Amino acid sequence: MTNSIHRMPFGAELTHEGVRFRLWAPGAESVSLWVQTVNATREIKLSSEEMGWFETVLTDAGGGTRYRYLINDETWIPDPASRYQPEDVHGPSMVVDPASYRWQHTDWRGRPWEETVLYELHVGTFSPEGTFDGVRKRLAHLVDLGVTALELMPIADFSGTRNWGYDGVLPYAPDASYGKPYDLRRLIDAAHGCGLMVFLDVVYNHFGPDGNYLNVYAPQFFTARFQTPWGAAIDFTRREVRDFFIHNALYWLEEYRFDGLRFDAVHAIVDETSPNILIEIADSVQRHFKDERQVHLVLENENNEAHYLTPSQSGTAACFVAQWNDDIHHALHVLATGESAAYYEDYVERPIDHLGRCLSEGFAYQGEAFRHRDGKPRGEPCRHLPLTAFVSFLQNHDQVGNRAFGERISVLSEPDIARCLIAIMLLAPSPPLLFMGEEWGAEEPFLFFCDFHDELADSVREGRRREFAKFPEFKDPEARQKIPDPNASETFQMSKLDWRAISNEPHFQWLEFYRGLLSIRGREVVTRLKGIDGHAATVERFAKTGLRIEWRLGDGSVLTLVANLGEKLSTNGFHWPSGHLLYSSEPKAMSEAHRTQLPAWFAAWFLAS
Repeated sequence: MTNSIHRMPFGAELTHEGVRFRLWAPGAESVSLWVQTVNATREIKLSSEEMGWFETVLTDAGGGTRYRYLINDETWIPDPASRYQPEDVHGPSMVVDPASYRWQHTDWRGRPWEETVLYELHVGTFSPEGTFDGVRKRLAHLVDLGVTALELMPIADFSGTRNWGYDGVLPYAPDASYGKPYDLRRLIDAAHGCGLMVFLDVVYNHFGPDGNYLNVYAPQFFTARFQTPWGAAIDFTRREVRDFFIHNALYWLEEYRFDGLRFDAVHAIVDETSPNILIEIADSVQRHFKDERQVHLVLENENNEAHYLTPSQSGTAACFVAQWNDDIHHALHVLATGESAAYYEDYVERPIDHLGRCLSEGFAYQGEAFRHRDGKPRGEPCRHLPLTAFVSFLQNHDQVGNRAFGERISVLSEPDIARCLIAIMLLAPSPPLLFMGEEWGAEEPFLFFCDFHDELADSVREGRRREFAKFPEFKDPEARQKIPDPNASETFQMSKLDWRAISNEPHFQWLEFYRGLLSIRGREVVTRLKGIDGHAATVERFAKTGLRIEWRLGDGSVLTLVANLGEKLSTNGFHWPSGHLLYSSEPKAMSEAHRTQLPAWFAAWFLAS
């Protein structure tokens, strides 16, 4: 795997003759190319080709050449397929030579999905440096922790120097505030050398509000037939638009050697063609890589559409290997905090039952009415799927950062409750996901932040505060004024992890707790997951807050959870599972003298071969 160059039918491509520049601008009357080479700066009028394409080849251009386009002699734009924007979204693009990086770990072929323990991080706040290099320098921490994959929140070029990443406007360009394309390659190369997979969060449902020039020269990219929370929907009926996103997925996987992609909020993608864009992307990835290496595609999908995770009738692989399971988060969060506002209202009445269904079947909602959706059905049956198709988490960027003050579970929950729920999540068959800093009980908030200016900044700030007006604690306008301003640099700085805390109590104890559980998972659970089928679990409720789940794993062994998700309860009539004890949150409860009563917020795991 020595070649890491993805060829595309658009953008700036290095060729034997020089650099080919190609732009789709069906809405433009004229297009000029401004280019800065070693010898000169000049402007070249481009001739229009069929279907709205403009193209030229420059023999004196190469890696490092800066360029941009002039539309209708009025508006300067960057290349929508720019590989790098050294002067941010409104500046010129730069030609990147992907062959200039010499990969060190060319024998890397990835890891099987069942080995996955994800660690989600935001590049700008994960380290003091806030860069790709800052992440690279801390890979040893992740290996020692026991995670097997880091997942980067979106890095596509966004306006300004700080953003969650979901306001990206140039999907092919790693944001310059994090470093150069070379630095991103070096991070991924180093991660592979440590045995870590690297996933990237990609956003194909909208473009950000600042720096998206597509409407100027390619309004056909969008359609007014459908509206999204961000405005007119992307028009996936057009071949050029579909290819733009298909090649984007292939580009990150091939040119940067990412091991997988997480597709953001696909429920907000509107596409009525067949096959739809998600399936076409997945098929393109499977055809492109075949058996060359293991590539994993993961969804975020509020609609719980299990058919995207289901293998075809011919026995070929599913389109997507897994989905983030919001249901298990919501059930865990209600148990941890007692909160009942917004979507938590659909879990607050029977949180233990919802948790049991998530642990044993996948989704809690598989077609049942959902009050937060005006009583409409949500989800599809999924019990036939292996539990490895559902990513579990107690925290992630959304569930922390979409709170008004960005509080983490370490601040919201009692430690004993959190420990019990974490032990359940980390040893269950479904792959777990941690959010950066969770492993040491970080107390810094993760707030919503961006770097907009003028009217857009005012709009985002006030829109953010209006979102919380429906919550009782924010009905008073004065209370809403206390919500941090997303555009203030202090909001971003407050969200940075404090790595110094690890050596202090209780943070060091939390870190040891996570390390211990992930060690058990890697040693006892992961090795038995390959081949696990659907319908592999049985659930038993006992007393008021007792839960027992038994899974038959891929090698035929039986994994059993016994949990008490509440105050102390009697075990009269309860039969303890066979097998050896993997973990107990309260070792004394395992002695014969104490087995008649389960402690409050208790979890124990057993394994029988």
